[in-house]
Amino acid sequence: MRLRNWFFCAVFAVAATACSDNSPYMTLDGRAPLVIGHRGASGELPEHTLEAYKRAIELGADFVEPDLVLTKDGVMIARHEPMLDSTTDVASKFPESRKSTKNVDGVQETAFFASDFTLAEIKTLRAIQPSKSRPQQFNGQYSIVTLDEIISMVKSESARLGRTVGIYPEIKHSSFHAIDVKFGANVFEDKLVATLHAAFGNSASAPVFIQSFEVANLQYLKTKTNIKKI
Repeated sequence: MRLRNWFFCAVFAVAATACSDNSPYMTLDGRAPLVIGHRGASGELPEHTLEAYKRAIELGADFVEPDLVLTKDGVMIARHEPMLDSTTDVASKFPESRKSTKNVDGVQETAFFASDFTLAEIKTLRAIQPSKSRPQQFNGQYSIVTLDEIISMVKSESARLGRTVGIYPEIKHSSFHAIDVKFGANVFEDKLVATLHAAFGNSASAPVFIQSFEVANLQYLKTKTNIKKI
């Protein structure tokens, strides 16, 4: 254990502020690591449902991580991709004619796209477990949730448990949404910032991280919010 601690301290010596053999955690500053409920407890329950997020919190998650996409009427919902096919029962409720072909990160995808459905239509859908190796008995039980519903749940759980549970929203495919939903560049980002500021304030100390795998929108967000970005 001493050797392993020394290795981590040596690797991060420049950045570390407090790393020693006496530290209970091998992090840069000796504080406990944050546990992120990625898509919720998605190994047990269909991902990106309130039930999966709550289960992650029960298991000790400090933050829950909803991936966000936009509906046709511009509502932020939790889905891993703009395509609904693999994580919902959309194929059993809507005809094939509702599919469309769109360019997603340079790949042509023919699918049921969230941006072609209103929130009212999406609320008729139920989540399914996309991984066949994971439990399938909860398929069809849980609804597709909005960011507002997730924020409300997180605040409720924080109050119930007496500890702060944070939120770690990821903007999925910002460039795709700017073109496909035809709201224009950064409308997705503006919607997210407005919602988060109303719920948590405009502060780096808010229990929030905004996540994106694109760079341009993070640069834009840097000018719009003090909330942590990653």
